[in-house]
Amino acid sequence: MALRLWASSAANALKISGTGARAAAPAYTISRYFATVLDGLKYTSTHEWVKHEGDVATVGITDHAQGHLGEVVFMELPDTGAKVSAGESFGNVESVKATSDVNSPVSGEVIEVNTKLTETPGLINSSPYEEGWMIKVKPSSPAELDSLLDAAKYTKHCEEEDAH
Repeated sequence: MALRLWASSAANALKISGTGARAAAPAYTISRYFATVLDGLKYTSTHEWVKHEGDVATVGITDHAQGHLGEVVFMELPDTGAKVSAGESFGNVESVKATSDVNSPVSGEVIEVNTKLTETPGLINSSPYEEGWMIKVKPSSPAELDSLLDAAKYTKHCEEEDAH
């Protein structure tokens, strides 16, 4: 019984539907991309993540975002020393599907740029939370981080967005 409930819950969470338990050849469809969301990070509703450690905030785009963008082929990032503002664009991600702005979750000064992305922009697809980080910022107003989404709220935001 527990396995049936788990499978039903998993199917509902993934939005998998079939033609019925007794049908001869059930047809299944998955209507949403299942993305990884990490605890301990903060998220924006525009699909950026930030990891705040000491005086440094590391910023990138989420697994959900890279999955919807498709293969990333080019990145435009700011220079070290540039000023960024919370909610404002600091660069662009170009994929085979679209070009999208990347917004900063926090205001401050860029102290490091992931130069690996210039040569290997696909790191955003293969490792969005580790090797695919974009910039490191020294926050000028760390309290801005308090208004960002935690993992549970970001997951709910993505589910609601994908439902439309």
